[in-house]
Amino acid sequence: MNLSNSSLSITHSENSNLNTLQKIALTFIAIGTLGLIIAWASAGSFSPRSMFLLSFSGMTIGSLLFTYSLYKNKIPGIKNNGVFFKGITSRGAIAWILGIVITGFYICLYWFPNLLEGLIRMHDPLSHVLRGKAADQWFVYGTFYTVAVLLMGIKFIFKYRHNRYQIIRTISVMFFQLSFAYLIPAFLIAMNQPEEYFSYFWPLDSYALRPEWISSKSSLGTFGTIVIAIGLLMPFVVTPIMTYLYGKRWYCSWVCGCGGLAETAGDPFRQLSDKSLTAWKIERWMIHSVLVAVVLLTGLLWFNHIYENTILGEFTQTFKKWYGFGIAMAFSGVIGVGFYPIMGSRVWCRFGCPMAAILGLQQKYFSRFRITTNGGQCISCGNCSTYCEMGIDVRSYAQKGQDIVRASCVGCGVCSAVCPRGVLRLENGSKDISERTTQLRTIHISEDEVKIL
Repeated sequence: MNLSNSSLSITHSENSNLNTLQKIALTFIAIGTLGLIIAWASAGSFSPRSMFLLSFSGMTIGSLLFTYSLYKNKIPGIKNNGVFFKGITSRGAIAWILGIVITGFYICLYWFPNLLEGLIRMHDPLSHVLRGKAADQWFVYGTFYTVAVLLMGIKFIFKYRHNRYQIIRTISVMFFQLSFAYLIPAFLIAMNQPEEYFSYFWPLDSYALRPEWISSKSSLGTFGTIVIAIGLLMPFVVTPIMTYLYGKRWYCSWVCGCGGLAETAGDPFRQLSDKSLTAWKIERWMIHSVLVAVVLLTGLLWFNHIYENTILGEFTQTFKKWYGFGIAMAFSGVIGVGFYPIMGSRVWCRFGCPMAAILGLQQKYFSRFRITTNGGQCISCGNCSTYCEMGIDVRSYAQKGQDIVRASCVGCGVCSAVCPRGVLRLENGSKDISERTTQLRTIHISEDEVKIL
């Protein structure tokens, strides 16, 4: 008992003491945060360029210094020391405050952008360089989002630097967020073209494939034709093929910006996902209901378009309005990110994303991807279940020696990375993989070997 108390006190001490470099790093972060607050409150009365450089250079330098100091002297391997004793990662007071602040920011961003006028004007210099025009709230959002993925992605790579899969996967989501979700849309605007996000498509982008979407793209000539072609090929051709070969991880853990933020900035909160059977039941009902809503909405809009708005009248427009408000904005943005410190990092991906729902169905019934287990090596430590951000009780599968084929699994591979015995493996095998893995685990002993024994 004394040894246990001593271990806890040592863990607490290790996580409460800051070295000199970490204090310097936090000072830079504080200065950068102060710059944001001043810019927000001043509504552009200070030099936008100076405030932007002060804020983002402070946060960037501070974040990189803190990451370097945190992991430079640690041997490779995943350390989650004290994660259940820190207020910010165990639903403590700091977590609730952070959740409320993030949620409040999203509410202002979506519905009260005039309250963010100072922050918006601070981004004008960068927006003029990238897009050739003044910033708006969506450019501010995209900048914050991209910086968070990049900085927290670097931290994630340092933490998982012993695991090649995690490094490559994180570099991938950082690349797609920076290029396809930030720079390319900005470049298109600078070239007087519509702002297009090629890393999002139907059904996640519920606006894609609507009649008005097809009509607007058709008026753009060759560029619009290319956009329509991509919009049709991605959900109906590319997605089924890629999911069959690699599971939903090819998108949810390698490409998607929502997953990218969850895997990087949301990594400290992954252990907060609810693993209960009740949560799983709610998850299945909610995520498939949203998928049905998207399909129904798209179908209604086409039905309404074909009959020139004479059949359903205003119902279709009302449905579209409430879907955009309730799902596309409130759920995916406000709740999906604001609740990281309370419900874990994959709230939207787990309970609401229609893309995750359709990929999950394809993965469960048609994909070659699964996580294979070697139950004989499992020591029931529970690390895999604890750090599964999708709320899967991985340990129960490992104890039974069952391969994991779940619609919700995003193939992040963290369960395998935290396993101390190498029980779990991410594999792309044949559809009859259960038979193949059983054969691999069968030990064949010849008659001569038996005689020797």
